[in-house]
Amino acid sequence: MLYHLQHKFNKSLKPLNFWAQAWKTQLSLTSALPYNFDFFMRPTIAQLELIERITNTYEEPEFDLPITHVDGKETKVTEEVVHALPFCDLLHFKREGEHNHPKILLVAPMSGHYATLLRGTVEQFIPDHEVYITDWKNARDVPVEKGGFTFDDYVRYLIEFQDHLGPNTHLIAVCQPSVPAIVATTVMTERNNPNVPKSLTLMGGPIDTRLSPTEINDFATGKDLEWFETKVINTVPRDFPGAGQKVYPGFIQLSGFMSMNLDSHVQKHYKFFGDLVKGDGDSAEAHRKFYNEYLAVMDLPADFYLETIRKVFIEHRLPKGEMHFEEKKIDTSVVANTSLLTIEGENDDITGKGQTKAAHEILSSIPKNKKHHYEQPGVGHYGIFNGRRFREMIAPKIKAFIQENNK
Repeated sequence: MLYHLQHKFNKSLKPLNFWAQAWKTQLSLTSALPYNFDFFMRPTIAQLELIERITNTYEEPEFDLPITHVDGKETKVTEEVVHALPFCDLLHFKREGEHNHPKILLVAPMSGHYATLLRGTVEQFIPDHEVYITDWKNARDVPVEKGGFTFDDYVRYLIEFQDHLGPNTHLIAVCQPSVPAIVATTVMTERNNPNVPKSLTLMGGPIDTRLSPTEINDFATGKDLEWFETKVINTVPRDFPGAGQKVYPGFIQLSGFMSMNLDSHVQKHYKFFGDLVKGDGDSAEAHRKFYNEYLAVMDLPADFYLETIRKVFIEHRLPKGEMHFEEKKIDTSVVANTSLLTIEGENDDITGKGQTKAAHEILSSIPKNKKHHYEQPGVGHYGIFNGRRFREMIAPKIKAFIQENNK
């Protein structure tokens, strides 16, 4: 019912959105006239843009990375789906020409935002790596006849993608996929799979949420599984390809994130209005780009969401040595030949300090000289994989780690 009401509400806002967009466009066309710059016209156009953005429905953004530079030479990049599964495409950022660079499988989180959230991450690796990313699909767009999607399915997808890419692939998991990445690496090792990851980089992942619990962790453990099933799981209504799918709606996830820092979001929109009035185009465009990404959310498959809550946040199966895959208990101590790098942010308020580093104890058989941990001062959760400190400090460390273990 909640999903249906939300969908109807969004549709009811469309006329207002179109009206604001049309008037903003019309008034902007008068920019050559003197009165466009007086105290009345600029605030009016700014107000119309705020109305337009607040009433908009944000769809999946584009990666928009058509060009990179390889060895200082401008090189064309094309996006290519190399392996398609019902809930995810394996996307390759194919660079023009032939290159002998390490392969990386970048596992984007299935946590409400699209894989484009890692645009900045991808951009840093394209010049000197063969980059593939998990492009998760919005569950509301997957027909029910394709079946559901569970935690085990997530692990199967990672194994299938690793098999597609072959040996000597470096696996990088950002946030939520850190746990299934460890499980996939363990299962592949147990099965003597020749395509087991050459190295494993885990960034801000909730591997042991008993350590330095955050507000997100407290929310997940403060309620039983039945509460999540009855309060946040919805059925996709008609008008969508996945009508009938049980999902955790993206708009509920977004409202939770927004409420955690509501004052900050309000102040950013006040500043955006002021930048528009002042004519500060660069600052206004930076605001648009951030919120175009932040407000574009996707629905998660209900089974995967509930199993993740139970296995990772409530029962702590992985750090307790009680994780199962396909009803068989896994043994993380078998992993010995995959190098490990864990990365945390000093000010991370989503994945607490030590939660990712816990992988070092879980993957106990990896030699100490093949295990590294790095904590980046002065960054929060998103700063681990995006922004200036990521570009200048974190990305170079990951590249050096991959290069060292690509032999």
